[in-house]
Amino acid sequence: MKTLKLFALPLLMGFFAPAFAADTPEDAIIIVNKGLAYVEAHGNDALIKEVNNKNPAFIKGDVYLALRALDGTTIAHPINPRVVGKNMVVFPDADGKFYRKEIVELAKSKGKGWVDYRYNNPETKELEKKATYFVRSGDMILEAGIYKGK
Repeated sequence: MKTLKLFALPLLMGFFAPAFAADTPEDAIIIVNKGLAYVEAHGNDALIKEVNNKNPAFIKGDVYLALRALDGTTIAHPINPRVVGKNMVVFPDADGKFYRKEIVELAKSKGKGWVDYRYNNPETKELEKKATYFVRSGDMILEAGIYKGK
């Protein structure tokens, strides 16, 4: 029986480990790259529809693909549909940083990158550091963010 317990514990840990794994920068890059591939194959409108319909291909744990127009207007968001159609670049994070505006400006000037800011994590209900990876694709910005803890 002792052997069975020793054998079963790693299996259970392996089964539950993904639920406890922290999101990584690579997770954000992978989600954005999936979106870019989808745009190339199906076009902007199809990707907008899939993201707004919460297609699981564009969601991994707390990391998800969101889409923004070059003027800053949110055009697709799988987690908070209330922000779709709204331009929120004038709203800062908890420290007064206009991170959405920074994402738009960097997307226009450099095409891709990372922006750090602080945001309320809906899972922990705490203000945490967050980083968003973004890539410009034509007149749209594809974004995915990760929480980095306090």
